[in-house]
Amino acid sequence: MTKSQNNSFIDQCLIQFDQALRTCVPSSNPATRSSPAELVAEKKLTPIDKKHIAGLMRINHTGEVCAQALYAGQATTAKLSEVRESMQQAAQEEVDHLAWCDERLQQLESRPSILNPIWYGLSFGMGALAGLAGDKWSLGFVAETEQQVCEHLEGHLGRLPQNDAKSKAILQQMIKDEKQHGETAKAAGGRELPSTVKRAMHVMADLMKRTTYKV
Repeated sequence: MTKSQNNSFIDQCLIQFDQALRTCVPSSNPATRSSPAELVAEKKLTPIDKKHIAGLMRINHTGEVCAQALYAGQATTAKLSEVRESMQQAAQEEVDHLAWCDERLQQLESRPSILNPIWYGLSFGMGALAGLAGDKWSLGFVAETEQQVCEHLEGHLGRLPQNDAKSKAILQQMIKDEKQHGETAKAAGGRELPSTVKRAMHVMADLMKRTTYKV
């Protein structure tokens, strides 16, 4: 990704529009790592189980769409070049998660949420505001986001049918990666967010989960 300080405003708009399209259009972002589920055998699932799993993986896919938007927004407004590059690197690593969830949805004969463009726009705005608040707050926002994501993914592990080893393998690797991103943000000096901000993040995440499970 080209460094933002070397691009004009028009260039930046085009870059962000391109990234939004590649994030929201299925199969537009290939993974750099093989899916953790690639070598896991698919066991027989009932139609009800498949529908339920697809709903959970749709939520996880939308979560990764939001992550891409958050990192993009933060990178756009980050003040220090090392923080900007850190956001861009984290976003690149999480492209794998996006691709893995997309692939799993296809295997389940389902699709991503049609609301993804809306969630992308809202998340980009939140990320940009976090960046404007300062790099330490922005890093703290990343750390808190990753903590909430890990809690959410661990909850989904318990809601998956016992015989769905493929989805579980994906979520387990995602949790490992998310924890690493959160620890990196804290180590870089991220500040702990006020409790009101944390609650607002929970409210938005809950709304996303409720709407995305079926739509």
